[in-house]
Amino acid sequence: MVRVSGANLKDLSAAVTGKELIPRFATYTPFLDEAGETLDQGIALYFTAPNSFTGEEVLELQGHGGPAVLQSVLNRCIELGARLAQPGEFSQRAFLNGKLDLAQAESIADLIAATTQQAAKSAVRSLNGEFSHAIVSVRDKIIHLRAFVEATLDFPEEEGVVSVDSNRLQADLSALKGELEHIQSLAMQGNILREGAQVVLIGAPNAGKSSLLNQLSGDEVALVSDIPGTTRDTIRQALQIDGIPFHLIDTAGIRETDDVLEQMGIVRARQSMDKADLIILLIDETDTTTPNKQIEAEISDANTPAIFVHNKIDLAGLQAGINSRDAVTHIYLSAKTGEGIELLRQTILKAVGWHREEGVFMARSRHMEAITQALETLTGAGSLSEQLELFAESLRLAQSALNQITGEFVADDLLGEIFGRFCIGK
Repeated sequence: MVRVSGANLKDLSAAVTGKELIPRFATYTPFLDEAGETLDQGIALYFTAPNSFTGEEVLELQGHGGPAVLQSVLNRCIELGARLAQPGEFSQRAFLNGKLDLAQAESIADLIAATTQQAAKSAVRSLNGEFSHAIVSVRDKIIHLRAFVEATLDFPEEEGVVSVDSNRLQADLSALKGELEHIQSLAMQGNILREGAQVVLIGAPNAGKSSLLNQLSGDEVALVSDIPGTTRDTIRQALQIDGIPFHLIDTAGIRETDDVLEQMGIVRARQSMDKADLIILLIDETDTTTPNKQIEAEISDANTPAIFVHNKIDLAGLQAGINSRDAVTHIYLSAKTGEGIELLRQTILKAVGWHREEGVFMARSRHMEAITQALETLTGAGSLSEQLELFAESLRLAQSALNQITGEFVADDLLGEIFGRFCIGK
């Protein structure tokens, strides 16, 4: 399909189809070149402004789809004054023309990029405006409270202006925070669906990291060998757990070695730990030399959620299970037989912050930052209820943070960055 958006498309439409199209009516027609020869045949749709996706006049030419034929129809439109669209330009025009807010526009790219059904459903909720409506509802309540406070500041002696009650301000503020915290919880789940969590497997050589990677991914993606140091580089594998996307990274076994390539792999293993959302330390239950003390210290210093997985219970004569010691979750399993793997899967979901909740909508990092900023500002306002000027300013800052999500006030350079990551033609 070739889609054209802009002003005064009737002449271009007539030149390509040889006829005047009825708005919003599918017409089977030839697509013509400059000499009136048929380039292709297909369906033409014409939409008048503002009744289109972009809010402008839009022409859609749906042909047979061969690359050469498609290019010839595209070239004909360019000859008639059109130009190639920039990445995300159709969605950007829809935003600028008030057809979508910024969060809805971003959800289009999220829907296209969704790798799981859960992610796709959440993106559709955001596209339908559920996320935006929730944000706007809180923002409007902030505006209402702010207007009330500022009215008492500007017109303290006017008849009909109610005096400020500190207890009422605290109650209203608490309700706003509770509502925004609920939205934050839903958005956090959506952010996990969109970004996927990065899980890094760490451990001594031959602890079974590659076997665990293969077991979790359901495929032989990593070589398994009794020879220490088989894995010398990071191996990345995308997988899903209950529809939630993860990026699982198998790393080189951490030990002292003179092998230059293995040393490089160990350096990359430590770099992966720094970027991880979750670290899984694999412990060989048949190894009595306790080779993991240094690794445990590094994990503690990393300040990243971690699970200690005790592997090879089939050889050690142990049972699959889970317990918690020193604020660390310990899981006993066999990466070879698969015993205890499902327990690990569910623990991974919990460790990255996933919990099933109705109404999850897609959210991006910038959305999370804006919500966090608004919450922090509202929290700070709680101590300012006796200083109304500062209280009102805190409300204004919280309102401004939420406006960034829907794009009511947003810098042009941010728009360029957001839409520049879209596909061509979206």
